[in-house]
Amino acid sequence: MFNTTAWNRLRYDAYAPIYDAVAERAFRRARQAALGQVHWRPGMRVLLVGAGTGLDLPWLPRDIELHATDLSPAMIRRLERRAGALHRDVQADVMDAEALDYPDGHFDVVVMHLILAVMPDPARGLAEAHRVLADNGQLCVMDKFQADARPAGLGRRALNLVTSAIATDITRQARPLLDDAGFAVEADRPVMMGTLFRALLAQKHA
Repeated sequence: MFNTTAWNRLRYDAYAPIYDAVAERAFRRARQAALGQVHWRPGMRVLLVGAGTGLDLPWLPRDIELHATDLSPAMIRRLERRAGALHRDVQADVMDAEALDYPDGHFDVVVMHLILAVMPDPARGLAEAHRVLADNGQLCVMDKFQADARPAGLGRRALNLVTSAIATDITRQARPLLDDAGFAVEADRPVMMGTLFRALLAQKHA
């Protein structure tokens, strides 16, 4: 499978100049819907994993402590410019989602938008999200998923050899991944292209 951390860093550095043109308007409502499911409180410590150019920033509360990571330095530079334009205080760092440099139980909310279908090992990424979340912390996910009721068929798996290299994995299932990582799904709703894109809110088991 041509989907590695090094390759993803290279390709997202290359995608960064055109990313907003492709993803800003297309995913605006889906981002709002996903973030609208979170139970926000003032003073929460929040982490955006795979934050890209910061397209979630306009839809987040202002009374939170906000951190953002991405594998791509080019994406982080654009996120920092967006944060400045929006007058948002964001601690932004280049970081691998599968090896987060934060202590255990550090965050109240972890947001993972359009990353679980991209990273080489989503189970490892979710394990890291689980680790850095406080007890009863919330995980906000929005991504494209194969239906939970059945695994991808042969044709979809064959096509995935191409899509996972240039864009995204199309065979991953949301609830099995979240269940295995120790999360309890609280909300699960389709947000785009029928049921292909879903927004899920999950809670870390105490």
